[in-house]
Amino acid sequence: MRKFGLLLMLFAFTGAVQAQNIVKSLESYVPGQGKVTIHQDPRIEALLGIEHIATGEQKVIKTSGYRVQTYAGNNTRQAKTEAYNIAAKIKEYFPDLPIYSFFNPPRWLCRVGDFRSIEEADAMMRKLRATGVFKEVSIVKDQINIPL
Repeated sequence: MRKFGLLLMLFAFTGAVQAQNIVKSLESYVPGQGKVTIHQDPRIEALLGIEHIATGEQKVIKTSGYRVQTYAGNNTRQAKTEAYNIAAKIKEYFPDLPIYSFFNPPRWLCRVGDFRSIEEADAMMRKLRATGVFKEVSIVKDQINIPL
């Protein structure tokens, strides 16, 4: 019975992946052929654990992953300034690294990166510590953005 349940889950996952591939192939533009646009409720993709967000021209998938937290302050204006100052310092050392400074009550946070595995996040945490500027860094589980 356990094998049957596992097999059923495998087929459901394969069907979900194939459905995403079918949607992508239908929406792809081929010169000389028509263009297909699919309008569907975003909750359908959320049920599959995939959320597409259009940020300007770029689309991203939001999924579970890891980020490196470089600052956590309180809810004062000074903490907000410090979070953005830390973000600016990180941008000097790592210009291509995505940086997220935001308020998550009751504190201001500065987190960097979109890492799928904890090993990738650990490697970046070690690089940040190696600069000698960022000492209080830690790895946190967070929703990450993966560009399409």
